[in-house]
Amino acid sequence: MKELLKKLTQAYGPSGSEEIVRDIIRDEIKAYVDEIKVDVLGNLIAVKKGSGMKVMLAAHMDQIGFIVTHIDDKGFLRFSRVGGISAGNSINRRVIFKNGVTGVISYDGDIENINSIKLDKMYIDIGASGPEEAQDSVAIGDVAVYCSPFTENKGRYIGKAMDDRAGCALLIETARRLKSSPHEIYFVFTVQEELGVRGAKTSAYALNPDIGIAVDVTRTGDTPKARPMEVKLGGGPAIKIKDSLVMAHPRVRELMVKKAKEIGIPYQMEILEAGGTDAGPIHLTREGVPSGVISIPCRYVHSDSEMVDASDLENGVKLLLKILEDEIDIF
Repeated sequence: MKELLKKLTQAYGPSGSEEIVRDIIRDEIKAYVDEIKVDVLGNLIAVKKGSGMKVMLAAHMDQIGFIVTHIDDKGFLRFSRVGGISAGNSINRRVIFKNGVTGVISYDGDIENINSIKLDKMYIDIGASGPEEAQDSVAIGDVAVYCSPFTENKGRYIGKAMDDRAGCALLIETARRLKSSPHEIYFVFTVQEELGVRGAKTSAYALNPDIGIAVDVTRTGDTPKARPMEVKLGGGPAIKIKDSLVMAHPRVRELMVKKAKEIGIPYQMEILEAGGTDAGPIHLTREGVPSGVISIPCRYVHSDSEMVDASDLENGVKLLLKILEDEIDIF
């Protein structure tokens, strides 16, 4: 899964411009499903046909970014957020635009306290000598994303956009390994999650599944001064109890715990105090959809150096396979 994850995380794909990532996923998954379609909003839906329950699996393709709002008289780019950008995490970070132009994010003024940094005083320096030269390379509305390498250290992967290309990789790997299932499975790679879980909302309405499972990253509580949380890297996939958008359906949560125990993999229980996933809109679709989340523990979420553990990804695949291979009894 390492090379797949590297390919996905290094691809350009901010919210609203997921097409490069979508093409990679299509190529990687097409041999393992019966049908692939792209809906109006841009969600990629790969279907493995069956006669049982309609199971929707969702992972989002998009990443956070910086949208150019103004080019000043010195050629510096002023910008706004695309998704949950942290100003403090972005100072002196390198970014890249879709056309390959790179730049560095900096700050107009002295930084006395990182928490006092204001977005309207930040800019992207692409090395332009003035506004005309800048406009030759970048236009208003262009979006930059973090530019950082993919690395591995002691079974842990570090890079940008693990949120949620790690979830996308997990779904692709599950499709590859799934030999048979009594269910009709929809592998849904959603758009614009970082702007308000938009792709999951429209795709869930169209598919009207019997059960929904989102696969996304979650924060950890295992670093110095981290907010206390019972999730750590290498502790296994996290089974969500609740976050800001969903209270996981108790029968779905119990199913995940049961299957994890049956195959003997480590797992963790997760309560995320701030943030949400595609399970939020899925569980509110039409009359309601029983939904849950398999979370991938991730340090430094929404930075250019997010970190995940290879064993958590592998065990996440095993858990999802076990759920899909067996009958699902949640009613």
